[in-house]
Amino acid sequence: MAAPLISVEELHAHPDVILLDVRYATGGPPGRPAFEAGHIPGAAYVDMDTDLCALPTDPPGIGGRHPLPSRQDFEAAMRRVGVSGDRLVVAYDAWAGRAAARAWWLLRFHGHPQVRVLDGGWHAWLASGGTAEAGQTDPRPGNFTARPGAMPVVELEDVAAVDLLVDARAPERYAGDHEPVDPVAGHIPGAVNVPTADNLAPDGTFRPVAELRATYAAVGAVPGADIAVYCGSGVTACHDLLALEAAHVPAALYAGSFSEWVSDRARPVDPPAR
Repeated sequence: MAAPLISVEELHAHPDVILLDVRYATGGPPGRPAFEAGHIPGAAYVDMDTDLCALPTDPPGIGGRHPLPSRQDFEAAMRRVGVSGDRLVVAYDAWAGRAAARAWWLLRFHGHPQVRVLDGGWHAWLASGGTAEAGQTDPRPGNFTARPGAMPVVELEDVAAVDLLVDARAPERYAGDHEPVDPVAGHIPGAVNVPTADNLAPDGTFRPVAELRATYAAVGAVPGADIAVYCGSGVTACHDLLALEAAHVPAALYAGSFSEWVSDRARPVDPPAR
């Protein structure tokens, strides 16, 4: 499997790339104003809600709060921002990779062979002396052809059969002590918790591969295990999947995640709903 991360030093030395700015954070302000205020030169803005997701049902049901986009819609979105199948794509954000990882996973799932996430993202770029440009961009359309199925997924009906289910949310949400988004607190029974913060060093870059391997091995996520990862809506779970790929541990995405699971109150949660 190809390395899923690229350092700012590597990016400086490899200018012929397609850059995707995926500025987004759960509950945060829209990303486009931040992009227009300043972005890596040549980058195109990718909107989480319109480019990397389908419209959810109201209230969220099948597919959760951020359903996977259709093949046709995703292909059109990626062509619009300049993605072609024969050029390296680098995605970045200002959220330690939690949003960029969704773009990475979707491109990989749809068959793009060369996709990486900028380690440390926008902040690392600026800290390295990288320049910024402001305003909108008008990228030349790409020729990317989406062929879904290159990365594993787990559907709702198969979640219970997975040997190891990893919950990527913050510990307080996993424990059911605090739930700011979904109507039910807790986690899917049997899931273990590896919050996305555990993937990161203090400077916001990913921890060394050996440390990532040890973190996931501690919960049973080792090569050969049947592993699926979820979060609240299928976005930040991709951060754990990226860390697992860096550690050479294959795993699937449960895309509907907790928001889909709790859309039917008859499904169990731990601790039991109060």
